[in-house]
Amino acid sequence: MPPRSDPTLRQERLGTELRKMRERAGITARAAAAVLGSNPIQQSAVEAGRSGISADRIRRLAAHCACDDAAYVDALVAMATERGKGWWEEYRGIIPPSGLDLAELEHHAVRIQTFQMAHIPGLLQTEDHMRAAFRHGLPNWTRQDQDAFMAFRSRRQQIISEECSTPYEAVIHEAALRVRVGGRKAARAQLERILVLSELSHVTVRVVPFDSEDFAGAGYSMLYVHGAVPQLDTVHMDTGHGGDFLDAESRLGEYRQRYERVSTTALPPTASRDLITHIAHDP
Repeated sequence: MPPRSDPTLRQERLGTELRKMRERAGITARAAAAVLGSNPIQQSAVEAGRSGISADRIRRLAAHCACDDAAYVDALVAMATERGKGWWEEYRGIIPPSGLDLAELEHHAVRIQTFQMAHIPGLLQTEDHMRAAFRHGLPNWTRQDQDAFMAFRSRRQQIISEECSTPYEAVIHEAALRVRVGGRKAARAQLERILVLSELSHVTVRVVPFDSEDFAGAGYSMLYVHGAVPQLDTVHMDTGHGGDFLDAESRLGEYRQRYERVSTTALPPTASRDLITHIAHDP
């Protein structure tokens, strides 16, 4: 098969992990290619995510690199042998590639955690909230563009539905809950939706209140997506140009610690629901 011209984030991640496995063992790309019966050009394409690799070759490479982490190797094999296209491919050419990558990342997650300082997490938003946010942040969008993005986000939200039940934890600052996006009625409906979702057994919503004396993390928000094994975790950061994905081990450790620190400043789930209810009924 010809090399992929535009690999997905997941395809690139598989290649990156294979390269890191090789480099940790002190093996050159040329030597790895020889073990796999290929050549350095093919090996480079695999490590860049532009070419696929079989399960047998992954296991041969792992054995040659003395990688005895069976769960990690199995997870890489699963990534390499996935068949079929995900629902997000229906939106290719409509939604930016980073949005499709995020949907695929969430689809394969075993757990999702997010901290939001100024916004309601996308997976918890109502349609009215979405449309108001898009209208404000992207005023040049047509109604058709808005509808497409709303439909796409609604599909993403199914990952935490009762049927899918991916464990999901959101830590939200009280400031985000008090912003009346779309007006008073829409804002109240948004808070009520959060309360309904927070009753699901796999969904946890916690609030950092204004009067928290230990909170000092106002400079960032984040989405931490847990992969099949910790080595495959990913952090997604919203930016003005879309989103950045972080997967370096040192950065993952840094953001795990950040999330844990901010979590210690949040109210327990029951107290958080009480606060959300109070905000929803504020005059």
